[in-house]
Amino acid sequence: MSFIFTIIGLMISLDVIWWIVFARLTNHGIGRVLISIFMVAMMVGLIWVIAARMYRGNWDRLIPKFAVSAIFIWHFIGLGLLSLIALALIPILLGQKIVRVARHTPSPITRSVEAPGWSRREFLRFAGAMLPPVFTLSLTGIAMAQLNSVRVRRFVLPIPELPKELDGTTIAQVSDMHVGRFTNGEVLKEMVGMVNEMRADLVLLTGDLINDALADLDTGLELTRALEARFGLAIIEGNHDLIENPTEFETRVKASGFPFLLDESTIITVRGFPVQLLGLSWTRVYGEGRDAAIASSVRKLLEQRDAAAFPILMAHHPHAFDAAAAAGLPLTLSGHTHGGQLMLNEQLGFGPAMFRYWSGLYSRGQSKLIVSNGVGNWFPLRVNAPAEIVHITLRGAGNRN
Repeated sequence: MSFIFTIIGLMISLDVIWWIVFARLTNHGIGRVLISIFMVAMMVGLIWVIAARMYRGNWDRLIPKFAVSAIFIWHFIGLGLLSLIALALIPILLGQKIVRVARHTPSPITRSVEAPGWSRREFLRFAGAMLPPVFTLSLTGIAMAQLNSVRVRRFVLPIPELPKELDGTTIAQVSDMHVGRFTNGEVLKEMVGMVNEMRADLVLLTGDLINDALADLDTGLELTRALEARFGLAIIEGNHDLIENPTEFETRVKASGFPFLLDESTIITVRGFPVQLLGLSWTRVYGEGRDAAIASSVRKLLEQRDAAAFPILMAHHPHAFDAAAAAGLPLTLSGHTHGGQLMLNEQLGFGPAMFRYWSGLYSRGQSKLIVSNGVGNWFPLRVNAPAEIVHITLRGAGNRN
């Protein structure tokens, strides 16, 4: 909690600093008024959203989605970019100042004749002061267009040891719905329709059913109940599910009657053959020991493995694949990464900067991992990481059609 307050405090401090900088940049009253309105709106909005979550209120739903998106985009992208640019420019500007002082060169004094309207210099200063709102509102417009877009991504996976009864088995993987602030309404109904049209043998939900508020859990469970699978459905938890109250989330989902796997397994008969679904709980260890803790949890979960069944590991964090592959598990399904969220291309962006596996298919020996970009959003903007439902077809060795 102290870490969160530190980050929020830093953001507010930077807001104030940049407010002063851009207000001083323009000499015109209208510029100062506009930048002041923008900065005050961003600061008040951030405090409002944080307070709503801290006190488990729905106050943030009173703010239009466009405005909440702008608050997130400014504080997580705009503010950071400006600060990085400033840090890069400070040494250059200081160097110029030092050189000027060393040469005893006074700053040039210019005289201008008063003229009606704005001078070129005044216009450029005004335009510079308007960069924060223009940048933020432009990206917000792009984000709003993306929030209702979901694709279907298809994989045909050859599994050498796949039992012949399971050849052609289909799986609909639904990950990171994030029901709540940015993902709600029609896009979720559309998602349900897309999944049901697949008529998949299994529907597997790999975490982050809700964004953070337990007030959205009933909606998430209703959506899950509406998903249709020929043989069965299962669900695991993700980190966002546990933000508000982990115990309450787990208790309510357990009570819903869904196969909710918390370091547990269940066997579903598919086409006459047993498929064992092994569900990993979210590993609540952070820092350097996190991957080791995830691996330990996987190894402990695999003690439940039934040799007579075909195993599938459901793990919200994709780094669980390392231990799964070491144990020879044929298939792991994960989410969590949102495909990297903001990617310059397939190999550059937040995905590879933060994860070993971030989107799509990965193989190690005979073991395979699918990382879904996810359906929903905790952050409104995606770049080269589109929201998706994953459709998987399992094939035996030699049969890739």
